[in-house]
Amino acid sequence: MTINKKATIVSSVTAFVLTLIKLFVGIASGSVAVLASAIDSVLDMLVSAFNYFAITNSEKPADDKYNYGKGKIEALASVIEGVIIATSGVFLLYSAIKKFYLGDITNYVDISFAVMCVSFVITILLVIYLNKVAKKTNSMVIKADALHYKTDVYVNGSVMVSLFLVWISGIELIDIVVGIGIAVFIVYSAYELIRDGVLMLLDRAVDDDMIKKIIKIIKNNKTINSYHFLKTRQSANEIFIDVHLVFDKKILLLDAHHCSDDIELLIAKIDDKYTWTINIHLDPYDDSIE
Repeated sequence: MTINKKATIVSSVTAFVLTLIKLFVGIASGSVAVLASAIDSVLDMLVSAFNYFAITNSEKPADDKYNYGKGKIEALASVIEGVIIATSGVFLLYSAIKKFYLGDITNYVDISFAVMCVSFVITILLVIYLNKVAKKTNSMVIKADALHYKTDVYVNGSVMVSLFLVWISGIELIDIVVGIGIAVFIVYSAYELIRDGVLMLLDRAVDDDMIKKIIKIIKNNKTINSYHFLKTRQSANEIFIDVHLVFDKKILLLDAHHCSDDIELLIAKIDDKYTWTINIHLDPYDDSIE
């Protein structure tokens, strides 16, 4: 089992345990903030389970039907996860407004506070673990999962503060205001996941710094007269590059081939976290001006 799969299993089990605890306390206490966190944990569990499915399929090698592999499943998972997070935020906003109009009272504040403290610590440990896996594997799904649970850290912290203030002051408006704030924050955090996933699905080029490094490697090779039609895109942790290199007309094909091999090796060393698929077209003249 790969480290990415293990990470999704760990996050799924953690979310399941937190869901059971928070739902019970949230329903019993009537706290919007606790219920908000509980619903968020339910979605965490579903998303982590979906991420396991996404990673399992994205790691499958290319075949006759999917010549470039299934890496974009990770991008699709990121978009779906972002939409789910945003939807949960909207629902939590509705719950907070509903409590304001109905005037519901929070019960079992002390127990709720203790539960949120435990949840806060567990979530921090999970985020630390997921960040380590994300840095090691560069998986978009694990990055999305880490970001998701990072928002949970802020959510749990806010709920703890809310419950404490309600506990000592008895002002229910605090619970409502915090619930609304959490809802807005959750929706905002979903934007980045949706944006990155959509851009990958649209074959956005890699970042400018990486493109500059690629161009520098090409220009530093004195055998090459020029280059054109440089294209890049990313699918999961695989980067695809297409480029035309212009050589002197008299160069031997074997020598031009060796030159392109050298360039491929240097480009692949830019970041060994990625798998590089490089397609170089050898030109005897600049056909971009035709």
